[in-house]
Amino acid sequence: MVVPVLIASLLSAGLAAGGTALVIEQDGGSVTTVVRETVFDQQPAGTTSSSPAVAGTAMSISDMYKKYGAGVVRVEHSQGLGSGFVIDTEGHILTNAHVVDGAQGEITVSFSNEEKVVAKVIGVDNATDVALLKVDVPASALTVIPLGDSDKQQVGDAVVAIGNPFGQDRTVTSGIISAVARAIQAPNGFSIKGALQTDAAINHGNSGGPLLDMRGQVIGINSQIDTGGQANAGSVGIGFAVPINLVKQVTSDLLTKGKAEHAWLGVQLSDVTPTLAEQVKIGSDYGAMVAAVTPGSPADKAGLKGATGQVTIAGTTYAIGGDVIVEANGEKIQDLEALQGVVTKLKPGDKLELVVKDSSGTAKNVTAIIGDQPQDPTALGG
Repeated sequence: MVVPVLIASLLSAGLAAGGTALVIEQDGGSVTTVVRETVFDQQPAGTTSSSPAVAGTAMSISDMYKKYGAGVVRVEHSQGLGSGFVIDTEGHILTNAHVVDGAQGEITVSFSNEEKVVAKVIGVDNATDVALLKVDVPASALTVIPLGDSDKQQVGDAVVAIGNPFGQDRTVTSGIISAVARAIQAPNGFSIKGALQTDAAINHGNSGGPLLDMRGQVIGINSQIDTGGQANAGSVGIGFAVPINLVKQVTSDLLTKGKAEHAWLGVQLSDVTPTLAEQVKIGSDYGAMVAAVTPGSPADKAGLKGATGQVTIAGTTYAIGGDVIVEANGEKIQDLEALQGVVTKLKPGDKLELVVKDSSGTAKNVTAIIGDQPQDPTALGG
């Protein structure tokens, strides 16, 4: 997505113990831009679950807590505290990348008996704010929480959050899905698309904990809150969870490769709207218009051109003058979401064959080699 979405005072839901600054600042917000979307339906490769990720029957919050509450853990290190949850009988635990960021020395996990176990970091992905840990404990000591399907969530669906807000172990809060398909900022400065917004109370220390549907399945990892501009404030009913379908693929990559790969083109895009096409000569009445190209990116190397100016129509400002992408790998590109759908099916190194039109309407073929999204975008030229 293209146009940055400003979220005032977007805070990490982690709890910093020593004042260490997290990548997602606790004292102020930033902007977010959508860069990728991934959907996976299966359990992470190589994992075994005592509870399959399939549709089940609805349960009460009390029953859900009794069945799965022990699967929520407390994640601690010298610089902070957060939450996590068990995903298989092998001892794998999911949490947020920013929960383990800045750790000096051991990272420990506390279960329901409050005994601390040293956890090994299997992998961290700052592009999605996901970290995978592993503890060496008997399978009988683990309560596995099944993974659900974040794509099936609708506004108004009831949800439950479990975590350790301000160190209060296994606190349960409930609410609804307030919105879907939100964009939130990742620790590396890119953005995470498809985040679930909820009014279930989420505070510092909830980071890394599960957001569950009423069948007791994890549909997201609680990660951020919006405090409405109040620095260091608690929940005001606007929390965000990283969608579990995205987390599934990242987890699979971390297990099999030790790192997650994210298809990356390196462009900011905007839709071609009928209003824009009617009033401005942009070369096409449909497609994904290139607003900006990141220097050194695959798009830059392929020769894609960004906007040369802007125009405001009926109160909306458009970046114009750039290439309009109308076809990708043989598929018609009606809008930016269509292009995102094509790109996210690819892997770094794959070819992306594009048909683009310039402002005069002249079509040309462009071949881009998909890259791997940088973990640190500040290393790029812009």
